[in-house]
Amino acid sequence: MTDKENKKESKNKISDLKPGMTVRIYQKIKELNVKGEEKERIQYFEGMIIAKKHGRETGGTITVRKISDGIGVEKIFPLNLPTITKIEVKKEAHVNRAKLYFLKRDFKKKLKEKKVDKIFYEKK
Repeated sequence: MTDKENKKESKNKISDLKPGMTVRIYQKIKELNVKGEEKERIQYFEGMIIAKKHGRETGGTITVRKISDGIGVEKIFPLNLPTITKIEVKKEAHVNRAKLYFLKRDFKKKLKEKKVDKIFYEKK
């Protein structure tokens, strides 16, 4: 496969992400240690996609939300971010909306979910 075909294939996979999916996004983080040396590690952020904006464009983003110690944490990931190494889909909930902002407020009902456990995108 050529390089262009690889890029097209990975973009198509990324664009298949939908609101309601619980994803784990692996991202490279650069840190400075005590000696001042730069160290690189991979950190993941796991949560539910509550919004997807601009589809397959270069500026496309997904908003991922999780609850950490009773506090809601949201992170916006550009889909073409070079530091993203892998995106795993853990679960998929049945939703009837494109934007799930109602989950921010007090939403009492539980969404119907099915387990998926597949890797959507991985850099080689």
